[in-house]
Amino acid sequence: MKGSHAVRRLHPGEADEVVDVLHEAFFDYPVMRFVLAESGAYDRELRALISFFVAARVHRDEVLLGIDDGDGLSAVALVSYPGRKAPAAVAADRERLWAELGSEARLRYESFGAACAPLEVDAPHIHLHMIGVRDRSRGRGLGRALLESVHDLSARDPVSTGVTLTTELPANVPLYEHFGYELVGSAAVEGELTTWGFFRPD
Repeated sequence: MKGSHAVRRLHPGEADEVVDVLHEAFFDYPVMRFVLAESGAYDRELRALISFFVAARVHRDEVLLGIDDGDGLSAVALVSYPGRKAPAAVAADRERLWAELGSEARLRYESFGAACAPLEVDAPHIHLHMIGVRDRSRGRGLGRALLESVHDLSARDPVSTGVTLTTELPANVPLYEHFGYELVGSAAVEGELTTWGFFRPD
């Protein structure tokens, strides 16, 4: 329990609802618009991309966190463990994804990954892959509650030394600094798209 918000670890059977929350929260997120560009099927392709991210966490036995508001999940977070070997199912899902989205979307996604690579932290850590709140639940402290639960995961982990994350929204930079994150650096991706990398030590 974080404040008045109960954060719980989600089970794989809730993956579709996790996708629904993130699909809403990330609909106009800069990276999604960059990767999918001017897709004529943006809504469907965004769902496919987010579904892959969620399925990868499930296949790797990583952590999905969520908060319920009485009408289903209202906020979720995906946590990954850098260096953990991915099972074959992840590679198979990845190839199916890019077969659907196309080679140009794949190149844009890989260019984003290349821009983020110098921002990686050498020390063992966990990574906050995605965090999203439904529109109806914004401004209620749910994101903060999820962040605190992710930090708790790291603090209890015998190997992790802290939590990393990236953001592509300039307004989030002072927000994460307010939550105790240290700016690792920034990198231009393409055009006006910039990514900022953060680390919060335990």
